Amino acid sequence: MLTLECPYCGVWAEETELTPGYEAHLKRSGPGSPDDAFESYMFARKNPKGAHFERWRHAYGCGKWFLAARCTATLEVFGTYPAQVSGPTPGIIAKIRARRPDWEPSE
Repeated sequence: MLTLECPYCGVWAEETELTPGYEAHLKRSGPGSPDDAFESYMFARKNPKGAHFERWRHAYGCGKWFLAARCTATLEVFGTYPAQVSGPTPGIIAKIRARRPDWEPSE
């Protein structure tokens, strides 16, 4: 079972206490953007094998959204961090590279 630490309240929660929000760090399309940009935002999602960044909500706890970095192949969790950041923290990147030396962040 997947267990994540909420960066706000510090509780280690099992996935049954959390609500998934799917891919993190998506660029949202604003008003007046072309249809293909909106379609890409709504429907095109990465599905990598390896390190992936996701949104989670501590539904049966503090109720706040946070972000997690984990491996989709092994369910290894590299860490969690607050949702109010535009990209993964340097500490999370270092943890991923320590376990996966040839990993490169995708844009």
